[in-house]
Amino acid sequence: MVGKIEGRLLLVTIALLVVGLIFVYSASFPLALRLFGEETGFLKRQLFGCLLGGVLLGAFWFGDYWFWTRLSPLLLAGVLGGVILTQLPGIGVGGRWISLGPFSLQPSEFGKIALLLYLARSLLRGDFDDFRRGLLPHLALLGIFGGLLLAQPDFGMFLLYGALTFFMLWVAGARTRDILGVVAAGLPLMGIALVLAPYRLGRILAFLNPESFRHSYGYQVYQSLLAIGSGGIFGRGLGASRAKLFYLPSAHNDFIFAVVGEEAGLIGSLTLIFLLVALVALGYRISRDARDDLGTLLALGASFILGFQTLLNLGVVVGVFPVTGLTLPFISYGGSSLAVSLGLVGILLGVAREAER
Repeated sequence: MVGKIEGRLLLVTIALLVVGLIFVYSASFPLALRLFGEETGFLKRQLFGCLLGGVLLGAFWFGDYWFWTRLSPLLLAGVLGGVILTQLPGIGVGGRWISLGPFSLQPSEFGKIALLLYLARSLLRGDFDDFRRGLLPHLALLGIFGGLLLAQPDFGMFLLYGALTFFMLWVAGARTRDILGVVAAGLPLMGIALVLAPYRLGRILAFLNPESFRHSYGYQVYQSLLAIGSGGIFGRGLGASRAKLFYLPSAHNDFIFAVVGEEAGLIGSLTLIFLLVALVALGYRISRDARDDLGTLLALGASFILGFQTLLNLGVVVGVFPVTGLTLPFISYGGSSLAVSLGLVGILLGVAREAER
């Protein structure tokens, strides 16, 4: 028997899944025709991610979340090994993916779930009065993953891992001044990361002055704003986007919301944002009603990942934040991203299920 809160969460998730599949096809079919010779090339790969995500959703929904957290060290080790494999010739693709025949897997995406499970269990008994025991081990883990993610390079994913770690530390009881002190101490390292990768610095400059960089680092954001603005209130109509005709890079991926804005207009965009906000709000509702502290931490963390990633992606598309490369949950193309988003919903459903029991 599905509980009331579970039913609402499932309904919102299914709605987002349907919208995502529709717009992945709409935004990708010109590129799919060029690369694969068929309009549904990217859609088929997205459906594979949907199937994998369905398995994860079911496993976390009907499995004991205490069991999954006990497995978290092994899951983290597996993700760590997968991230290392992405750097090996013949196995890694583009520095971030592992080739699996016609499909590819992004290990760092699955690291979001593994890190959440590990942090939730580890922080249950956190001694936050002792910096070396309460914060340092988790910061060291973040540093290991940070080094590997920056080597890929994937600054956006590193930002998400860092935000999740600090958020979980804070809600688990770590002192705010300690967290702010660590963040302040890490700012010089962030500056070095920007200087060592000129394209990252270029994105920052383009964010500060988009008009001057609209033909270089700010090209994507400039084309994105044009697409959203041309959609008006009601949009051009489904499939009628012009930006996806090779004007807007990553139109089916990081910048798919621009295609949504162009084809569905302001009304369609606000409807999609409402669904995403409802998903996160239901997650926080589940965290409030969880039966134990572990369930609360898991639900808070899963909701934070989905909400934070959504906020960053939408902010990039409308020019509020510099480009990060993070996808829009459920909507952007990316089988690994979709599978992990469904897995996070499965964690929320599992916590809600235990609360109902």
